[in-house]
Amino acid sequence: MSRARSPWPSRLEIVQGLSGLLLVLFVWAHMFFESSILLGVDAMLWVTRMFEGAHVFDKPYPILVSAAAIAVLLLVAIHAVTAMTKFPGSARQYGTFHRHMRGMRHTDTTLWYVQVVTGFLMFFLVPVHLYTAIAQPENIGPYASSDRVWSGRYWILYALLLPAVHVHAAVGVYRLAMKWALRPTTNVARVRARLRLALGCTMGFFLVLGTASLVAYMRIGIDHADRAGERYRPEAAAQREAG
Repeated sequence: MSRARSPWPSRLEIVQGLSGLLLVLFVWAHMFFESSILLGVDAMLWVTRMFEGAHVFDKPYPILVSAAAIAVLLLVAIHAVTAMTKFPGSARQYGTFHRHMRGMRHTDTTLWYVQVVTGFLMFFLVPVHLYTAIAQPENIGPYASSDRVWSGRYWILYALLLPAVHVHAAVGVYRLAMKWALRPTTNVARVRARLRLALGCTMGFFLVLGTASLVAYMRIGIDHADRAGERYRPEAAAQREAG
């Protein structure tokens, strides 16, 4: 008499994949919004006010940023919990996996391990990043963010978080595509090669964009270090330039 299989492993697989995909889409969109600083402080301020609802309600409500950050943190927690069910559960299991990985020299297996390592790093880095948006949503803006990056030494956090997030995201999309998007008639070798090329291009693009944005925030923070804590106001900046 055969024992019925539990449906929960497949359900958790779907939850992990869906939550991961939503987080990737969020990370990529977030990166574009963050990079508005490359267009100037006024562009970054416009984006900040957009997320605070100022363009709709004629008044900024930073609590909207906190609510969005809490939702993202919950999604991260769901994804992390479902993903951890697949991690080796002991040092012995990690050792066995390492031996198999070195022996097989299989790229997709190595990419899975890359996701484990980057996911472990993000477990510590992401909550710190989101805490600022949750607890201090009013401290987001051209000067406030730049002061936090430079004077607050957050550039160290972001320098670690940037590669971890974008490597994890790109590898995750590749693995999702390999798992769910292939048809039985697909030429797997050709699709895998194309997906790896797309993986490398996507990863490189967002790493360059993120690095350029981080450098821009650092430069503004350096210039503004003697006035750290001052908020950017377009009219005040215009008066200083005129004077």
